Amino acid sequence: MNRLQLYFRLIRLHKPIGILLLLWPTLWALWMASDGKPDWTLVAIFTLGTVLMRSAGCAVNDYADRDFDKHVQRTVDRPITSGKIKPYEALLVALVLTLLAFALIWPLNTLTKQLSIAAVIIAATYPYFKRFFAIPQAYLGIAFGFGIPMGFAAVQNTVPAAAWWLLVANVFWSVAYDTEYAMVDREDDLKLGMKTSAITFGRYDVAIIMFCYAMTLGIIGVVGWQFGLRIWFVAGLLLAAVCAVYHYTLIRSRERAGCFAAFNHNNWLGGAIFGGVALDYLLR
Repeated sequence: MNRLQLYFRLIRLHKPIGILLLLWPTLWALWMASDGKPDWTLVAIFTLGTVLMRSAGCAVNDYADRDFDKHVQRTVDRPITSGKIKPYEALLVALVLTLLAFALIWPLNTLTKQLSIAAVIIAATYPYFKRFFAIPQAYLGIAFGFGIPMGFAAVQNTVPAAAWWLLVANVFWSVAYDTEYAMVDREDDLKLGMKTSAITFGRYDVAIIMFCYAMTLGIIGVVGWQFGLRIWFVAGLLLAAVCAVYHYTLIRSRERAGCFAAFNHNNWLGGAIFGGVALDYLLR
């Protein structure tokens, strides 16, 4: 493969699930903050920014994990681990992508730019939390959900309490889906001494995942109700709940293939919530 193809794989554009898991919460925020009438320029800025920041995060993550990935079945062929690109190249790619993302939000208000700095710091430090933090997936939830306060800031020039509650909901969702992801690598992570929620939760992993789904939908439900969202919003939440039950059928046996399938299916759960929010505003 040529360099561009390797960089493409480094930032995992061939696996867009991570982009979607970042994008759905951001879209929830933009629609709620604007009463269902978002500025389409903002939607474009945040969508492209999500792609850039997720890509930069992948590059930083692979740099941080370059000595661990060679011992994990699922990651042994990643560009840095396999020696196809140098570690410093990943850092340069991450820097360029981050600068492009910051250029996108340059026209926005000061609060949004200040929050973007916090978002970059959180995203860059997440890979190292796996070394010592028992549930790094909670920290990932903050990183993956920081588009929520940024979205409210961009629309309203303030971050209300509802935005922070949506971020809390996203943390619960992230713990749910990333624990499913971590269950795929549990045996390898145990050998390496890595910290993951799948290891920390032990035999209670499935039960805690379902609890996190319930908390996610419950918090979003309360916030949406406060925003005046009703029948279509509730329908979206019910569809998301059906997705969560389906995930239970995939993960209860704790087999790698089922856990990975459940993780990927979270795109539909996030999309169902957004669909309910958008439809409720549209059909008022």
